[in-house]
Amino acid sequence: MPQTPHSSLRVAAVPAQRGPARDRDQDVPWHTEAVCRRDEAGLFFAPSKEPTAARLAREEAAKRVCARCPVMVECREHALLQPEPYGVWGGLTAAERRVVLARRRRREVELKKTARAAANRIAG
Repeated sequence: MPQTPHSSLRVAAVPAQRGPARDRDQDVPWHTEAVCRRDEAGLFFAPSKEPTAARLAREEAAKRVCARCPVMVECREHALLQPEPYGVWGGLTAAERRVVLARRRRREVELKKTARAAANRIAG
């Protein structure tokens, strides 16, 4: 994502890669390959008091940039792990990222319940 005055992306804060999404030099941070680094940061972050129609149009334009980005998955995971509260990251808005995080939390709860039930059946 492009750096803006209110962006929380700092090179030191970029998480270590868990595994390569593609073959590339592991010494190069993922964000150096981001397509958005060449685009206007204003496309990815809302100006204050932006009208809804303008916000939706801007977010769609940002998502089109993300769609052609070779590091979209890494960017999205960064935004979900931080979590980034503003802007379009990895093709998702802040609201969409909140939904993804809520789904992940629910899935984790369900997996724990399933594991506990299985352990009880085995022990029982």
